[in-house]
Amino acid sequence: MADIDAASGAVAPPESLVRLTHVIYGLHAFSALMGILGSAFIVTAFLTGWPSIIAVIINYVKRSDTRGTFLDSHFGWQIRTFWYALLWVLIMVVLILTFIGIPLAWVIGVIVGIWVLYRIIRGWITLGNGKPMPV
Repeated sequence: MADIDAASGAVAPPESLVRLTHVIYGLHAFSALMGILGSAFIVTAFLTGWPSIIAVIINYVKRSDTRGTFLDSHFGWQIRTFWYALLWVLIMVVLILTFIGIPLAWVIGVIVGIWVLYRIIRGWITLGNGKPMPV
């Protein structure tokens, strides 16, 4: 059960959920790191890596436990990052199928990879400061 923070009046999540949210950011970061170190784009490693897929499943399974706490914004941030990245990869696939769009698909892959890294880093730092993510 969540406690009420006396200073802010907000619902303070259980420490176990805060740790779980750190683990989820770590899983996403590990997948992105595999994209940096491997031959794949960061975004494709982020979307197809088992750590990220497991992280999104955990996000959906535990999201109801975070309702009313600042962690709910982090779960939404992580889920939106995954699905928007998937949307951009689908756009990349369509561009690659046209053959003419291959250079543009490559540029989009790099930009979206940097965006994914930004979202992971910003979210994790904000979580470390105990603050919610912007909506």
